[in-house]
Amino acid sequence: MMLQSVAALFFVADAIRDLSNAPVNAESIIEALTAFVLVLGIFMAGWQLRLTLERMAAQGRALDIARGDFVRIIETQFDVWGLTAAEREVGMLALKGIDLAEIARLRGSAQGTVRAQMTRIYAKAGVSGRAQFAAWFVEELLGDGISPPEAGEKQQST
Repeated sequence: MMLQSVAALFFVADAIRDLSNAPVNAESIIEALTAFVLVLGIFMAGWQLRLTLERMAAQGRALDIARGDFVRIIETQFDVWGLTAAEREVGMLALKGIDLAEIARLRGSAQGTVRAQMTRIYAKAGVSGRAQFAAWFVEELLGDGISPPEAGEKQQST
């Protein structure tokens, strides 16, 4: 856009000089129209850039809201399943895709402890493993959109 602006300045100055110093002819009219269209193009490009930046900002805000809603869905479902604080932490780390060894390291506990916590989480959630556990939440997002379950309402995986 900067290069366009410099070119527009040159063409506008040239068109003004041509129209003021010489008799008006087809060439000077075409140059003036070209300069006008170039300036108009700069304004339109700026307007489109502003609209694009506003749209990107709105999408960023919507994504932040969706992230917050998704976390709220997870936390609400953890409440429904009756997960302990430790199980919640392990469950959240598992949903982020962190493996058992890394979860154990992050929490400062043994892998066996984390494995036992994951088994209890799966049992409370009514799923058979990590893939179904994660799929439960993905299915919630893809199903009817983001709508957290009511507190105290037991939801089952579909």
